[in-house]
Amino acid sequence: MSHPDLLFVPYQDTLDLLGIEDAMRICEDVYQMLARGTIVHSKPPSFKLDVAEGFNNHWHVKSALLKEIPTTGVRLYNYFNDGTRNTVGYLECARYVFLSDPHTGHGLGIVDEHWTYGIRSTAAATLACKWLGPAQARVLGLVGVGAMGTNALRCLNKLYRFEEIRCTSRRKDTRQAFAKKWSSELGIKVQLCDTIEEVVRGSDLVVGGTTSSDVMTREEWLKPGSTFISLARRELDPAGWARMDKVVVDSWDMNMLMPMFSSMVQNGQFSRTQLHAEISEVVAGTKPGRTSPEERILIHTTGLVEHDIALAHYLYSRAKEQGLGIRLPAARPRD
Repeated sequence: MSHPDLLFVPYQDTLDLLGIEDAMRICEDVYQMLARGTIVHSKPPSFKLDVAEGFNNHWHVKSALLKEIPTTGVRLYNYFNDGTRNTVGYLECARYVFLSDPHTGHGLGIVDEHWTYGIRSTAAATLACKWLGPAQARVLGLVGVGAMGTNALRCLNKLYRFEEIRCTSRRKDTRQAFAKKWSSELGIKVQLCDTIEEVVRGSDLVVGGTTSSDVMTREEWLKPGSTFISLARRELDPAGWARMDKVVVDSWDMNMLMPMFSSMVQNGQFSRTQLHAEISEVVAGTKPGRTSPEERILIHTTGLVEHDIALAHYLYSRAKEQGLGIRLPAARPRD
């Protein structure tokens, strides 16, 4: 039996093939798979090649097998970071997911993951608001209005109808452009704020999605009943985690691989016993979501490779059905 050619799904095709609601649905399905124990991770779960001196170059590789699809995927990306310029969220860095058939080992496809990475990073966190968010979130606060903040808004707009959006960012011109675009597109007020505290105080729902390694938001700024979504690093002061009513993460083990998270645990600021649940447990109903309108809840995610692989397989399948993508000839003997 001959093995298939590979299908390369380029960035432009991924934009047309994957919508916001599809991404949120697929990410939720993956949490259900996690709860059922049908996902197998590589050992070690993450391979890194970081060369700072002279290059500021970083390769990260992760893989998993999703039994229910079924597919095996290897996600690999390469970026530049010299402490001033970081290309992680930009098109100039290399981002691909390689898919194969777990029953045969045949390569199936290579999917550009710039769009899936951008939307997965927020869809996998924001969908948890269905169980953990305020019942009626009228005021949304965005700390950072880059790719993370923008995609978080796109996702949350599927769950809520906001009356006001507050935002801040490092550069004033960036937040002014953001406010102009989204106030026009959504037909609601987008308020520019000079400080993070102005954004957070009084907001029902807050998203922290910056590229900074500094603490951005203080726990005491969060009002009763609010939900804070942390999409990166130190968006919420580590000293405030234990004072939240519930803390939920996408994966304790994956977060423990992150230096800033593990240092918080090692310093005694937060512990496994203080964690309410992983998102998969809440989605599957084995742990409760919000149980009081007054609870302050933190949702923190680092990103799971199984989401990337499931989204890549969805794009591969749709591209194949619609005759999109570029065929790459598989290795075969010469005649």
